[in-house]
Amino acid sequence: MPVRTIIVAAVLILGCSASLCAQGSGFAFREDAAKKQIDLLYNGKVLTGYCYYDSVMKPVLFPLKTLSGVTITRGYPLDPRPGERVDHPHHIGLWMNYQDVEGLDFWNNSTAIKYDRRPRYGTIYHDKVISKQASGEQAMLRVQALWKNHKKELLLTETTTYQFTVKGSDFIIDRTSSLKASAGRDIPMHDIKDGFLAIRVARELELPSDESAKVVDADGGVKEVKLSNEGVTGNYVSSEGLVGNDVWGTRATWVTLTGRKDNKNISVTIIDHPDNPGYPAYWHARGYGLFAVNPLGQAAFSDGKERLNLEIKKDESVTFRYRIVIHEGKALTSDQVDAMARF
Repeated sequence: MPVRTIIVAAVLILGCSASLCAQGSGFAFREDAAKKQIDLLYNGKVLTGYCYYDSVMKPVLFPLKTLSGVTITRGYPLDPRPGERVDHPHHIGLWMNYQDVEGLDFWNNSTAIKYDRRPRYGTIYHDKVISKQASGEQAMLRVQALWKNHKKELLLTETTTYQFTVKGSDFIIDRTSSLKASAGRDIPMHDIKDGFLAIRVARELELPSDESAKVVDADGGVKEVKLSNEGVTGNYVSSEGLVGNDVWGTRATWVTLTGRKDNKNISVTIIDHPDNPGYPAYWHARGYGLFAVNPLGQAAFSDGKERLNLEIKKDESVTFRYRIVIHEGKALTSDQVDAMARF
């Protein structure tokens, strides 16, 4: 082979290798429209996916992983794993919705709802990707979704921006969601317990419990057992210094769930934003793995002493901002989380 040909071939090979390295470095998106999923990759590995499957009744981020690849979310019902609880099939990944929007239940909607009861429920439909970009340690996905009743009549138009950041050992998700009343009338969001922004975590990150529950067995079936606490290590701590189950039904600017999974120390923190309605929010943080912040459901958490019935005026919007920090390694201090809360 002539020397010139060898040199050209070598340059092409090196160029392709550099291109492949660039594709695998930092953030990148991988879209599969037929599957209704947009994966977010970091250094070539999936960290999460924006999923808008018909069966889920709302867009979700699923799964959620640490930077090293530890999955922090429950798999059931999309990808069930042995030992997981099979309760609440509407608890999937990271999502945002609410139990009472003009009398319709968006929170509890799932394929488990019987046909004759479905008129009582609402569905959030992915509408379009407005924009997305990914480079290095930053990525952004902006989407539009439509909150509709069982007749597919539009109530709210949601515009959500996910800002993804890697900083040290932290995977940070900043979610900004604006809800616009698009039905030609005011849309009430009545004060109620189930909402608003939530994560359903893996069994290992639940709080220990000796109760009986239905779980996925080794063959993929379902059986009722007395739960084993082996490897179950979760614990809540709030900005107010409360821990464990005492966090539920209290106000805080942030709550962290700590635990250990796949031989690694992990924490998941949700941070409320000062401009959100109801700040600082009440926390619907359950020991069985539901980790939720609810700024709108004050009556249930205050024994009726407080109430917030939010109403979005016709053609106007209300915006909610949250920061989610998925951390791996030595536990974050309260001062470190307080610093992250300034966003």
